[in-house]
Amino acid sequence: MPSPLALPLLDADSCSSPLVRTPLDEGRATALALRFKALADPGRLRLLSLIGAHESGEACVCDLTEPLGLSQPTVSHHLKVLREAGLVTSERRGTWVHYRLVPEVLAQLAAELGNDGLWPVASERPAVDGETRTRPTGTTD
Repeated sequence: MPSPLALPLLDADSCSSPLVRTPLDEGRATALALRFKALADPGRLRLLSLIGAHESGEACVCDLTEPLGLSQPTVSHHLKVLREAGLVTSERRGTWVHYRLVPEVLAQLAAELGNDGLWPVASERPAVDGETRTRPTGTTD
């Protein structure tokens, strides 16, 4: 029979400070969930980065299919999800649709995860797999 595990004791002060500034109301939670759900697909994340990295700041569907290795209908579906979430805008020009990032919305999502949003200090938010964080000079654990 395995021996019981001993759990480390936590400093009482670290348990008393909330990690979240204010709880989300239903409307804000729904809006954020829609946007984060749209971002929760590797193909859509790559689309955002391809559009943002394009020289003109916008990209045509015809410019996005080859780099992703996906069919045009699949890319169009992913772009529709991003557009419905408010992360990109689109403009039809002839037979092609051109997409552009919506920087204000992306900044809002970043703020929700940063110092102005849910977690008061970036070091207090949960780490993302593979993420490395640098500590300001002179700080210790």
